[in-house]
Order: sequence, then C-alpha cells, then structure tokens
Amino acid sequence: MLAVVILAAGKGTRMKSSLPKVLHQLGSHSLVERVLRSTVDLSPSRQLVIVGYGAEQVRSQLADWGSLEFVEQFEQLGTGHAVQQVLPVLQGFEGEVLVLNGDVPLLRPQTLRSLLETHRKHQNAATLLTAQLAHPQGYGRVFCDQRLHLQAIIEDRDCTPEQRQNQRINSGVYCFRWSALAQILPQLKAENNQKEYYLTDAVNFLDPVTVLDVADEQEIMGINDRKQLATAETILQSRIKDDWMAAGVTLRDPASITIDEQVQIAAEVIIEPQTHLRGKTSIGAGSHIGPGSLIENSTLGEQVRLLYSVVRESEVGDHSQIGPYAHLRGQVQVGPTCRIGNFVELKQTSLGEGTKVAHLSYLGNATLGNQVNIGAGTITANYDGYHKHPTYIGDRTKTGANSVLVAPLSLGTDVTVAAGSTITQTVGDDALVIARPHQTILPGWRLRGQA
Repeated sequence: MLAVVILAAGKGTRMKSSLPKVLHQLGSHSLVERVLRSTVDLSPSRQLVIVGYGAEQVRSQLADWGSLEFVEQFEQLGTGHAVQQVLPVLQGFEGEVLVLNGDVPLLRPQTLRSLLETHRKHQNAATLLTAQLAHPQGYGRVFCDQRLHLQAIIEDRDCTPEQRQNQRINSGVYCFRWSALAQILPQLKAENNQKEYYLTDAVNFLDPVTVLDVADEQEIMGINDRKQLATAETILQSRIKDDWMAAGVTLRDPASITIDEQVQIAAEVIIEPQTHLRGKTSIGAGSHIGPGSLIENSTLGEQVRLLYSVVRESEVGDHSQIGPYAHLRGQVQVGPTCRIGNFVELKQTSLGEGTKVAHLSYLGNATLGNQVNIGAGTITANYDGYHKHPTYIGDRTKTGANSVLVAPLSLGTDVTVAAGSTITQTVGDDALVIARPHQTILPGWRLRGQA
C-alpha cells in the first residue's frame, strides 16, 4: 500500500500575499493541486495533506478531491515536525509513505513512479530523490557510495570546502517504509539554529537508504516567490508546447504563445504568435489560429481560420472564418462555412450553415438560420432594462446596413430588411420590410450670417 503525504502548511511570506503559497496558480491549477495530480497514476490508498496557514482555504480549494485527509500542523516547526503530525493518523499503516512538498509542482508522474519502484526493488527503509546541479550552492549535499547507498546529508553551511564540491543535492522528496520511519520520528530533536525538526535527520537513522537522481533538475524546483512562480510557468509552457510540436502542431514563435494543459489540438494546426489557448479548448485539424487571439473553453472545428479575435465558451463549425477583431462569448454556436468579420460581437447566439455577419454588428440572444446575410452595423436590441429577449431570423434572410432588430422579434425565411430600418414587429416569409422615416429635404438651410 502507498500513502502520499503532502506538506502544505507554510504561509509563503516571500509571495507577499494573504493567499497560502500552495494555492497560488501555476497554469490552470494551484501548486498543491499539481502535486496531487502527479500522484494519480500511483493509485495511492491514502492521501494526506498537512495544512497550517490558511487551512480552511486549502480545504475548500481541494474539496472536490473527495478522499483527501487533512492533518493540522498548528505550529510550523520544520519538515520533521510536519510528518510527526501524521503519526496518529497512520497508526497501524503498513506500506510506503511518499512525502512531497506542496510548493514543488513540476514533478513528473514517471519520476515519482521511478522513485517508488527503486524503493521497492531495494527494499529500502528510505529512498531520496536527488539531483546533480552545476551550481549547488545553498543546498544540502548528499553523499553516497558507488552503489548510491546514502552515507550522509550535510547542510551547505556545515560543509567543508572539499565537501562543497559535491554537486548532488537533496530535493526534499522521499519515499519511506512507514513502519521504520514511525519509530524514528518521535526521536527527532530541534538542535539547530532554527529550532526546527528536520526530516533529513530521520533519514540518518534509517538503513538501507539509497538515492535516485532526477533526470531533469527543473522538476524539483520549489516556489518561494513570484519570480520563481513565473520561471515555473515558463518551464511548464515549454513542456506543453514541445509535446504539441512533436505531435504535428506548428507554433510560430512559441515564446509568445501560451497553451493550457487541458487544451486539445489536432495535427496540421498552425498557431500564430501572441495566441493563447485556455481551459477546455479543442482545435480541429488544419485550423489556422491567430495571431493575437484568445480561445477559452471553446471548440473550433476543422479548417477554421481565426484572426485577432476572442472566443469564450463557444463553438465554431468546420471551414468557418472568424475575425479580425471579432468577439464570441456566452455559448455562441457558429455553424460550418460561416463568416464572422471585423468588429462583430456575438453573445448567446447561434448561426446556421453559411451565415455571414461580415462587420460592425452585435447579435445577442439571437438564432439565425442557414445562409443568412447580416449587413454592416446591424444590431439586435435584446435588453429592455430588465430582461433579455430573443430574436429569430429565418434561412436566407438579409438585413441592410444599420438595421436595428428590437427583440422579441421573428423574421421569416427569405426576408430582406431595408438599410437603416428599425424592426419591431414580426415579419413573415418572403417579404421586403422597410421601417424608416421618409427623407425630408429643406432647401435654403444655410445658417444666417454664413457667407
């Protein structure tokens, strides 16, 4: 059996925030959520989160995880003290305990699996995840023999000049045989300048102990301030974008593009610079997105062309063109082969196949049929100050420039609305509707006194 213990009690003073450090966002998940997600493939039988500062906020944030057990650390007196808090909770537990830090969010699942497999293979009392750094200054050094059996962990400030040449450092990630660790934890002493109980001290009393070097040192990066959070975001984005490029997606200027982990992109998609794909977004094969676009929680079909536009919570059908400077929001549904052009805003609106809204229009709470043509400057006046009202437009209907459709309203099929009309009443099929005042010309209108 495997229990996962996540240390998440610290405040994170250097974050300069009232929010507990482990709840700060990295991509689309909090730091502690990322740590939890990295353990899912291990199928742990128990998951414990040690909370302290902002405990209720952490509990609330993780409420959807269901099977989590929360353990309170009322005083933060070091890593050893934190793990001591689970002694009564894991009383009688037989198996391994994986100890992780809630502010180390870049660990890959395969790294943790390798750590666990190494631990079980050697029947260790403890196994440490380590890294070899080119510049290890400030880190505790890990000393081991040629078989990677641990000999000592020495803090940087306690190393001799010769010992400081050792580049292997302790990552703070451990796998323990719980029955062995449980006997040692009560014996820890706070005999150091910080007066804290260190988990590394427990390791010195266990045997056998081996180490495993992580292949990518970026995985063990901890987050202590906003700069490190930004660095972690860059690392995360690099991983995501490398994977998509390997899968056949073209990213032009990857450094200016951001892609959330939930995003799905088909092969042969081209993503232009300054484009951001967020949330549960899906992009169909052969689509060309950007530059300068934001797609969030939306589905775009195949061969979609989208330029300098924002799409949120919406769907766009195959072979449609969006933009430049269009805004789709609030459950918009655009059918196939549609054209949404310059400075068009759609909200809670659906468009049938081949419908065009080419420029300078607003459609809200509207349902349009197939092959509708919306003239420049057409708007639906859908809000009366209290309620939103729907507009229905039938197949092949056309509106002239600067038409106002005052909802609730229904226009039939094959209707033509004359330019400049304000339509307030239902119009049946196959009709021309004109609703504008007659043109009035007053000659001799020049103001007195003008030459």
